[in-house]
Amino acid sequence: MRDDPLFYVVAGACLLVLVILMTGIGGFAKGGEFNQKYANKIMRWRLIAQLVAVVLLVGFVWLRSKG
Repeated sequence: MRDDPLFYVVAGACLLVLVILMTGIGGFAKGGEFNQKYANKIMRWRLIAQLVAVVLLVGFVWLRSKG
């Protein structure tokens, strides 16, 4: 599994989602101007990154099941 480059792409996409999520949670916890200005943008980016990660993950599982 680790010799498959798609595995690293999927792992990177999942880590990107985690980073965006932590940035959003941090901004929400801090509040203030940053949260008011960027909260919706960060949420949109998280949703897009999450969609890409899920599609990559499903594609990876599908390709691995084919042999």
